[in-house]
Amino acid sequence: MDMYLGSPLFRLLGDDVRLRILRLLAAERLNVTELTGILGIAQSGVSRHLGMLKDGGLVAEHRDGGYAWYRLAPALQGDQNGSAPLAALLRAQFDEAARTLDGRADDARLEEVRRLRKENFEQHSGADARERQLVPGRSWAAWARALGHLLPPLRVADLGCGEGYLAIEASRWASRVIAVDRSAPVLERARALARRRRVRNIVWRRGDIERLPLRDASVDVAILSQALHHAEDPVRALQEAARILAPGGRVLVLDLREHDQEWVSQRLGDRWLGFSDHALARYVQEAGLTRVRVTTGTRRARDPFSVLIASGWKRHDAAGGGKAHGRRDTAS
Repeated sequence: MDMYLGSPLFRLLGDDVRLRILRLLAAERLNVTELTGILGIAQSGVSRHLGMLKDGGLVAEHRDGGYAWYRLAPALQGDQNGSAPLAALLRAQFDEAARTLDGRADDARLEEVRRLRKENFEQHSGADARERQLVPGRSWAAWARALGHLLPPLRVADLGCGEGYLAIEASRWASRVIAVDRSAPVLERARALARRRRVRNIVWRRGDIERLPLRDASVDVAILSQALHHAEDPVRALQEAARILAPGGRVLVLDLREHDQEWVSQRLGDRWLGFSDHALARYVQEAGLTRVRVTTGTRRARDPFSVLIASGWKRHDAAGGGKAHGRRDTAS
């Protein structure tokens, strides 16, 4: 095909981001929002690259379910219309990229997109959705909020709260949420989100999960959701979580099972490549907690990441949460 000849094509393929997009679209149809999440660049940039690839005949677009979906052009998915040399060249490049840090990161985030699609019970366009029975209103978010109706008005600490999504969900059923994160810019975004959603029972505190700015025995539940793998000393972080628990309180941990995706250390600042079931249970016990449970939260074929859920209970006769020293803070 003439459009695959000459310098315009080489210029089009001479950009790393566009090659990443083509590789992703060879594996899965994706929309702009999903591509933005995988690539980690601005949505405007993703749209610009997609427009160029579409104009060059390398990407096909179709609309379905209110979304614009993109795939690798059909001519590049086989030996059609004389495009076999280019298709073979791209396949070789894709195979090489799969062994790089960027390629492994893109593959992992693509699997996260697939996981979110599977866990979302709202209608997704396409043949798979038409084969499922559609049950209007069914969603994980609704179930999470419904379970809050079964709980008493607890005092909750969200440790390593990030941009506040979990803290805001917990605020729907908690009497009070204390959200702690070490990043001032991240906390400001969390505060802004809470203001937009008119949430008023969250206290935002800047601090490290290994040295919490909270009083002893000041909360009923301490949550570490995808935070423990950022701790320099996971046991100390859990001891701090136990320290701020009132007797009879619980620590709840959601974190990654051990994996081999070393790119997360460079890209995301992870100190630990997840934890084994046994190690996580031992850490919770070393923090002075009892009734320790570790279960699998999520696990999918091909996904390098699965989630562990661990919990531990603070005995009523426990005076503290391990070796960490007590701290005082008037806001807690």
